[in-house]
Amino acid sequence: MKLILSLLFIFTLSYAGDATIEVIKKVDSLPSIAVEDASINYDDTFKLKFFKSIIADLNVISIFNVDRFHRKTYYNNSNVLLENKDMNYVLRYKMYEDDNRNFHVAIKIIQNNESVFSKNYKVSKQKIYMFVSHAIAYDINKFMGQPSIEWIKRKVIFSRIVAPRKSEIVISDYSLSYQFVVVKDAFNVFPKWANKNQTGFYYTSLDTATPSLKYLNIKSGKIKNIISSDGMMICSDVSNDGKTLLLTMAKNGQPDIYTYKVNTKKYKRETVYRGIDVNAQFMGNNKIIFISSRLGYPNVFSKELNSNEVEQLVFYGKSNSACSSNGEYVVYKARETSNAFAKNTFNLHLISMKTDFIRRLTATGINEFPRFSKDGDAILFIKNYKNQSSIGIIRLNHNKNYLFPLKYGKIQSMDW
Repeated sequence: MKLILSLLFIFTLSYAGDATIEVIKKVDSLPSIAVEDASINYDDTFKLKFFKSIIADLNVISIFNVDRFHRKTYYNNSNVLLENKDMNYVLRYKMYEDDNRNFHVAIKIIQNNESVFSKNYKVSKQKIYMFVSHAIAYDINKFMGQPSIEWIKRKVIFSRIVAPRKSEIVISDYSLSYQFVVVKDAFNVFPKWANKNQTGFYYTSLDTATPSLKYLNIKSGKIKNIISSDGMMICSDVSNDGKTLLLTMAKNGQPDIYTYKVNTKKYKRETVYRGIDVNAQFMGNNKIIFISSRLGYPNVFSKELNSNEVEQLVFYGKSNSACSSNGEYVVYKARETSNAFAKNTFNLHLISMKTDFIRRLTATGINEFPRFSKDGDAILFIKNYKNQSSIGIIRLNHNKNYLFPLKYGKIQSMDW
């Protein structure tokens, strides 16, 4: 019996950190938190808007049972409100405006009627309040000793189809509360951040006979032509140092994967196949994953950049047409039903290079374009269901999914 228990313990330890194994945390085991609004200067409509943003962020960080009641108080009250006396934590905040109309938020975390954490935030414009809310959630998560969620502060960029052959490229936060259109009045798709600081991005312009890749500098607003190719031109990934692009081009009639050096403006063909090779992503320093039709249907493969050998990575699903990687993990899109010409469900699945486990991450609709956060803590994706287009976020270690619907248009592709 002792031997059996020991073996079970070793097995549990060996897979305890495996994100492909679904671990459901009981909601009752999470500490509770309530929010108290002590704001001044702003009307009730905006106060409620900011409160809802805070509540959404506290839910997304997934470490609390979050009370959803909007209650008002005074910032310097010595005790929490009577309704919140049994809460493990209370977040009290005060929004206010200075003489220069800067937007300020002061917060404190209260535990047992004692302030255990406080911080002040300031931005120049009230309309970007959601980024303050995200920063507050980030700091609370850090205060609670949780793994970093740097992704919550990053900007998302996406292409939105608004009419036949008309699109907009939009910069937003992950919840779509903030949206700023940076490119419009044309047909531009597949935006991709050019660097980790998000100061520029690449995108595909389809307004001419030859698809072309362009670069937009956000600070200056200047647009630069990078490279053109007949048939297809997509930047699917950018190296961590921003110096190498992974492109899909069809210079020989069929789409293949190319690397493109930003400094030298030279490209190199990385795959040679008479079928379709697309959507390459960096996987480590000198390895890529990509989608190929080598099996007669789309599937996920990998290869070293200095080798011609190609390895099949995914053995489940018959139409695996999108993927993303982070370390040992790969998330991919798979068609769940067999009729290629009817409405089908496309779900996201997670696999590890070290185990044979497969974890399904979504359940309904068309789920596509998965993108890992840089730290691997979350996956952002596009969900289309019942004529509604949304950005979804999956918290892998918390087994929770959240959706943020788009008000109009359909999301074509995105990056963060």
